[in-house]
Amino acid sequence: MKKLATFGLLSIMATSMANAAPVAMPNNGGNGFEFSNWYIGGRVALNMLSWTNEYDYGGDPGALAASSKDEFSFETIFGGNIYAGANFTAFDMVWRGEVEGGMLGRFSDQDQGFEFKMTVPYLIANAYYDFTDGWLRDGWYAGAGLGIALPKTELDNVFFADGDRSERGISPMFALMFGWSYDLDEQLALDLRYRLATFMGTEHKRMFSDGYMMTNDIGWIWENSFALGIRYKF
Repeated sequence: MKKLATFGLLSIMATSMANAAPVAMPNNGGNGFEFSNWYIGGRVALNMLSWTNEYDYGGDPGALAASSKDEFSFETIFGGNIYAGANFTAFDMVWRGEVEGGMLGRFSDQDQGFEFKMTVPYLIANAYYDFTDGWLRDGWYAGAGLGIALPKTELDNVFFADGDRSERGISPMFALMFGWSYDLDEQLALDLRYRLATFMGTEHKRMFSDGYMMTNDIGWIWENSFALGIRYKF
């Protein structure tokens, strides 16, 4: 099921990138898509992640319980991203489209002899609308994103005898953004952005020395982030 979802997501992203080529393409209004004002940029981010580790000890009689869980709420880690994009006009409205790649940072936790670590690189395509009317007209924008997250978890314990120390997952990533930008000059702009995003974690299995298999299953991970960056306009 995950492979099917990934194939579908990759197909959508490939189609979107093909449609984003800088050529005129007709639409129902007959005006085409006009691309202009290309830009690149980078941001540093304060990421707050929330998720649950659900442990199953595989029926091990030596375990204190058949299963347990750790709930993590607004765990703060630092990350960053780089991006490239352009303005485009579609259906008589001006938008911004960009491709962003980044890292949410590295989380680490130790408890009762277990050590858990997680890093999350990602690639996402974003579309923004820059407000031009009303009180939001002075640099405010809103947007949404669709991409891929590649969470990597590491799980260690002195009693583990087998299984991969690390596990890499692949998941669709969905995001909503709201932000503000300020032109420092004709080419440089300051960018402040809030993002709410979600993606799936990993299912990580390790075997104890007594032969029982432990599974750490992570469901949906929620990210709240505040990012500050610079945008360079060509």
